[in-house]
Amino acid sequence: LTDLDPLRFGLLFERFLNPERVSMPDFDIDFCQDRRDEVIAYVRRKYGSDRVAQIITFGKLQARAAVRDVGRVLGLPYGQVNRIAELIPNNPAKPTPLAEAIASEPRLAEEREKDETIARLLEIALKIEGLYRHASTHAAGVVIGDRPLIELVPLYRDPRSELLVTQYSMKYVEQAGLVKFDFLGLTTLTILDRAVRFLAREGVTVDLARIPLDDPKTYAMLGRGETGGVFQFESQGMRDVLRQMRPDRFEDLIAAVALYRPGPMANIPAYCQRKHGEPWQAPHPELTDILSETYGIMVYQEQVMQIAQRLAGYSLGAADLLRRAMGKKIRSEMEAQRRIFLEGARQRGIDPDQASEIFDLMERFADYGFNKSHAAAYALVAYQTAWLRANHPTAFFAASMSAAINNTDKLAALVQEAKGLGITILPPDINRSQADFALERLEDGSFAIRYALAAIKKVGRAAMEAVVMARGGRDFADLTDFAERIDPRALNRMQLENLAKAGAFDSIEPNRAKVYRAAEILLRRAQSAHAERTHGMSGLFTGLDAPARRLALPEAPPWPPVEALGFESEAIGFHLTAHPLDPYRRLLERIGAVPSHLLRERVENGMGRVKLAGSVIAIKERTTRNGSRMAWVRLSDSGGSFEITLFSEVLSQVRDVLEAGANLLATVDVRVEGETLRLTAVEVRSLDAVVTQTGQGMRIWVSDGAALAGLGEMLRAEKG
Repeated sequence: LTDLDPLRFGLLFERFLNPERVSMPDFDIDFCQDRRDEVIAYVRRKYGSDRVAQIITFGKLQARAAVRDVGRVLGLPYGQVNRIAELIPNNPAKPTPLAEAIASEPRLAEEREKDETIARLLEIALKIEGLYRHASTHAAGVVIGDRPLIELVPLYRDPRSELLVTQYSMKYVEQAGLVKFDFLGLTTLTILDRAVRFLAREGVTVDLARIPLDDPKTYAMLGRGETGGVFQFESQGMRDVLRQMRPDRFEDLIAAVALYRPGPMANIPAYCQRKHGEPWQAPHPELTDILSETYGIMVYQEQVMQIAQRLAGYSLGAADLLRRAMGKKIRSEMEAQRRIFLEGARQRGIDPDQASEIFDLMERFADYGFNKSHAAAYALVAYQTAWLRANHPTAFFAASMSAAINNTDKLAALVQEAKGLGITILPPDINRSQADFALERLEDGSFAIRYALAAIKKVGRAAMEAVVMARGGRDFADLTDFAERIDPRALNRMQLENLAKAGAFDSIEPNRAKVYRAAEILLRRAQSAHAERTHGMSGLFTGLDAPARRLALPEAPPWPPVEALGFESEAIGFHLTAHPLDPYRRLLERIGAVPSHLLRERVENGMGRVKLAGSVIAIKERTTRNGSRMAWVRLSDSGGSFEITLFSEVLSQVRDVLEAGANLLATVDVRVEGETLRLTAVEVRSLDAVVTQTGQGMRIWVSDGAALAGLGEMLRAEKG
């Protein structure tokens, strides 16, 4: 549900709710994910708590769970059962049946043959696999009745929720006559809401319902494919479509959403060519205005309905039934619809052969036709996010980071992209940061993004909100002041240590090692100060001047820069203020190393083998079926992190340099698997070794040849 004008964009009412349709409609409604619970609470108040229920789902025993459950009942050792379960391939999107796993995994079959206990375990697991294991609630489904639901369906009470739950699953509640609503939480709506609120705090008012749909800046950005974080348009494939299309009107965005799917994608080149001047002709002159928006190409289901109305005299309600019949491909119904269509066309003077060709064209289109109302609503949300990115990029990225606060990989990508646009990312600061990401105005009046305290690993949002509340409107003067004002019940030693590693205390104590070592002392002072405040206890030094109360902190030499960066990366999840590869930047440019955030773009442009540089974050080794060793190594560069696979031959050559923190240069073969890039190492070398072998040499110009003899002596002496 959006604020689009249905008359302007031809969004047919009958496609949404058809008075001639017998079956119940299905409502999918997206809300800001933070406020979905408010919607459910509203419908309970509006219609009555006894008339609103969630829909039950039943969890089935998949292969791994069946093996583990049977093993537990049989009293087998956990380690043995777990080892068997781990041999079953784990693919949540398409679980592998146990029988298939036994057939494809030799070790599983071998275990069954040599151990009777394992054979019995697998035999029983095969019998119970697929049975219902537990009941839970559908992630989004809600039903609303016109009377108490107990009169219509059996109900179930989930002990963890106040909401009623139907005992019928999704398929059967509709057959019982109930209307199903999917109340979905959409992250993009949350990002839009947060960006608008961030701007409002800084005195900038934005009403997304009133932004112009013809903003040149937005379309120019979309035409360049700069769509990181833009709803629906973020994938590399969609970026390529936008560069090819060069959209300049809202209707192009609706078409892009509808066309970028398997099947209709074949029409994208024709759409773009016709948009940029290639002539086109409708299948019949009567259809020119219906198809003009999409340059003669059938893109939307609504166009099928309008064609049936125009050529064959269908009502829009009957045309919706035709559209549904085409989609379901029920032969008897299709033959009946063909007779109705041809007869209606004959009465309007349409040539029967031409009418039959148009019906065939509509029928083929039904395989991949898309609902324009759906595409338009999604295109509007996409346009709003694009408009924010083009016109208020700092607020847009701050909101995107806020929504991804618990996703380190996503944060790293957003930080890199924001920096690439010239947006300043300010590091976490105990006196400046909020628990969440925030805008901060710089001296020149522009905005920067202040990094969130809660985005630091292992500190927790509630604890950081307590720190911000303790700070109030008065900065912490020093560590002593910090310790005396915080609530010690909200913080522990590890949280303080991670704040120190991330550099959050730099503004009051630049020596991170000193703060790290003082964590326990700070907590003890916080506890004593809290006791004084809450119980009126007087400390030994109460009443003396403030300097006497200053904490005696342990001295510690500052961490070396590389070590400090390593700790920062450990606490934040990636390198924020600098990166260990920064000193190698010119070398990496010279030898053609590809930054990780540009890797997909280079691969899409035809590169299959690339050089990547990174600092080792983690190493995971395992033994293969044939007994050789292989490893997965995760590395990071300034653009984020990536993982490379090392097979035994390469692994044996580089084992001496493969350790956490090592800076490496890897030559890798890249394979695209859907949205994933698989990186297989061909060669791995220490970056320091590369430096020594790729020196640029030195050129010396002398104005007098007499200097050469002395220079030669110096070089010979240095060599000796």
